[in-house]
Amino acid sequence: MNNYDTLSEAINDLQGKGYTYDFNLKPECLECASLKIEIRPEDFQVEEVYRFEGMSSTDDNSVLYAISSKNGIKGLLVDAYGVYAENISEAMRKKLR
Repeated sequence: MNNYDTLSEAINDLQGKGYTYDFNLKPECLECASLKIEIRPEDFQVEEVYRFEGMSSTDDNSVLYAISSKNGIKGLLVDAYGVYAENISEAMRKKLR
């Protein structure tokens, strides 16, 4: 696992490693809008997690997840405040710890 100085540096590097899709966090699953699919917690694996803290405020925190699905889809999820700030299911919370 690499150490990145910025969120954009991490995103660029991981996209180069094949994590090309963007995931959105929904209460019960991840959504990939470009593929028009939803991926349930049991169907994906978090490969890498990176946390970034804002320099001016703790409200600027973000978490980057590199995720791969059972059917080979690799993408990124950026959560602006961390998984605990979202209204998500317990299964999703456990998966994204």
